[in-house]
Amino acid sequence: MTKGFSLIPITGMPVIKPGDDLVGLIIEAARSSRVKIRSGDVAVVAAKIVSKAESRFVVLSDIEPTPFAYGAAKTLDKDPRVVEIILKETLRIIKMERGKLIVENMHGVICANAGVDLSNVTGGDVALLLPEDPDASAKSLHEGIKERLKAEVAVIITDTVGRPWRDGLVQVAIGCYGIDPVKDYRGGCDSMGMSLEATIIAQADELSSAAGLLLGKTEGVPVVLIRGYEYETSADSARKLLRKPEDDLFR
Repeated sequence: MTKGFSLIPITGMPVIKPGDDLVGLIIEAARSSRVKIRSGDVAVVAAKIVSKAESRFVVLSDIEPTPFAYGAAKTLDKDPRVVEIILKETLRIIKMERGKLIVENMHGVICANAGVDLSNVTGGDVALLLPEDPDASAKSLHEGIKERLKAEVAVIITDTVGRPWRDGLVQVAIGCYGIDPVKDYRGGCDSMGMSLEATIIAQADELSSAAGLLLGKTEGVPVVLIRGYEYETSADSARKLLRKPEDDLFR
């Protein structure tokens, strides 16, 4: 059982540009911060820097909104070009009212605006999409760190989402590699000897939220190392966290 673990912010990362060697920049920033990346660490990486390195930019002036996007934009009081970008990243609209556009995005995550972001990109004329395949991005970072440092490091790519019934935003895992995204206690017993039949902990989400206390929005910390947390290695993807539609009582 994990007795405790540490959260270590990686500071000194430059502004990420398309095509940047993200693995190399993370390693260099860690060295500059006098942090040695070790086997068993979990690297929690903000989706935004992955998207920037993968050139997931969309210039608003290149977008021609559809009539539906124009209508939705009027209802939502949003730029119709931004609405069109969101719709292109959407599998299904969950809710569209009171200025909010909640959707199921291409990765199966329920979130506002399909993760399309205009903050900290340029000045509002360019949108940033989520990584095209966050699990593949996590695997690439894992393999890059392993190749260069000979260290087995689990990688979680995280983004900010809201939650039904609760105010405030939290970080969740949208991609991962090297760690089982869930911890399954079913088949075991609790401290009183009662059989556990339904307890599955979303550990990748919980680690993301813990790291989110350091990631912040203005602190310039896009990577946090979690050290001392005991976990089972796995090649399972973050999609393991998605509830099956037939088990979902709220959609």
